[in-house]
Amino acid sequence: PGGDRVRRMAYENPKRKPIDDRIEEDVIRALVHGFYAKVRKDEMIGPIFARVIGDNWDPHLEKMCDFWSSVMRMTGRYKGNPMLAHMRLKMVRPEHFERWLTLFGETARELCEPDVAALFVGRAENIAKSLQLGMFFKPAPRPAP
Repeated sequence: PGGDRVRRMAYENPKRKPIDDRIEEDVIRALVHGFYAKVRKDEMIGPIFARVIGDNWDPHLEKMCDFWSSVMRMTGRYKGNPMLAHMRLKMVRPEHFERWLTLFGETARELCEPDVAALFVGRAENIAKSLQLGMFFKPAPRPAP
């Protein structure tokens, strides 16, 4: 299954170019830092991040800059496993993803041109869907033959 996704991505972006040339590293950095500044103050998801990240915000922000650089600029800098990282977070629920997406969308629209913000938000929505499927999808048991 993963091979199909990789082939599709290669087809959609054969030379692994940035999704949009206006998405520079400074745009990614501003978005990541601005977004997580909101997250840290948020009553709903702030405590979850505080519990998991503690005082280690600088490494987390760098990792998230690498992640978004890899997603939007195809740099390949991010080497982590987002699914595994999120599967460990037993306190996270679907409504937390909704709040995450709301704050991310607000920040993207504040800092980016509308069409660039839409590119970021579209990717964030797809990532959130994928993570939620991995974390919460429970297939119905198959009936016995």
